Parts: sequence; C-alpha cells; structure tokens
Amino acid sequence: MKPEFSFYDPTIEKSISFVKADLERDVSLLHKWQHQPYVIPFWKLDISLKDYRTHLENFLADQHQSLYLGLIDGVPMSYWEAYWVIGDVVENCYDPHPEDQGIHLLIGEEDYLGMGYALPLLRAMVRFQFLSKGTEKVIAEPDIMNEKMIHVFEKCGFEKVKPIELPDKTGMLMYCHRETFERRWEDVFKTATA
Repeated sequence: MKPEFSFYDPTIEKSISFVKADLERDVSLLHKWQHQPYVIPFWKLDISLKDYRTHLENFLADQHQSLYLGLIDGVPMSYWEAYWVIGDVVENCYDPHPEDQGIHLLIGEEDYLGMGYALPLLRAMVRFQFLSKGTEKVIAEPDIMNEKMIHVFEKCGFEKVKPIELPDKTGMLMYCHRETFERRWEDVFKTATA
C-alpha cells in the first residue's frame, strides 16, 4: 500500500499515513468497521456485505471525492472521505469557494478509540488537503449529536458556523481556514518530516 501522504507526528511519536481505498482489498474491512456499535448511529451503513460493496463501488467511482484508509505506524485503523464541496450535497448549505474541500471520517478499530489519535489524524488529513494550493478552507459537517467529534474538529482549528439539514442528518457546518490552521500547528509541522 503506497501512501498518498505520510509524516511522522512528534506529538504522538507515530507515523500517520493515508492510502487510497481499494474495493477488492478493503471492502470486507470497511464493512466490518461500519458495523461497529459506535459507528452505526452516525454512518447508518450497517448493511449486508453485498449492499456495502455496491455502495463502496459507487463512492469510489464518484469523481468529486477520494476515499482513504488512515494508518498509524502502518496499521489501517480509520476511514476517510475527502471531498470537493462543489458537487456534494453540502454545496447548497452555504456559498462555497470553488476549491473548498470537506472531510468525513471514522475510527474503525476499537483498540484505537480513546487513545488521543483522532486529533493528530484529523490534523494530518487537513494538512494533506491544504497541499492543494487553491484550497483556503476545509469544511466539516459532523452530526449535531456527535459532540465528541465536534470537539475534536474545534481543537483542530475548525469553528462552528451553523446547523444544516442534510438528507441523512442535521449537521453542524464547521470551517477551518488555512491561515488559522497553519498558525495553530506551525510547530508540529515544522518538526514533522513529510
């Protein structure tokens, strides 16, 4: 698995990397993660393997997003959807810049929950998204009931904007501006090796 992005995070003394999701290699693992009791309420994809395979196939074919496995020290433990806001259902919820990006994530391996990894992982993904020179803002729209994740987004540098109605949930629209993010995490990325 060749990473699209990786770096050593000095705050957790571990390597974080993202590899593109692959249908054949990853469908069973991602299907298992979607059945975790703490994932089901927010993703609502606890469906049969056959149906999930179709879902994943369609998502992989969708040109406005990229799907990744997140790895810590080479171990796949999280799932990420990095998307362009234009072309996504959320584009109707605010006035997006053409190069705004958004993010969805879940930690699939239970052993990695409560270990303080969500923030370093999110920080790494947002840094990866800001490698796209035209992107000045990354957005998130976590379920308004998911207070833990909203808190992690805020610690990363996202700010709450407003509740928004989406087809599958009421989300909290949040913005992370490049300048805010880079200023907040300058020291981490200065010492990190890309």
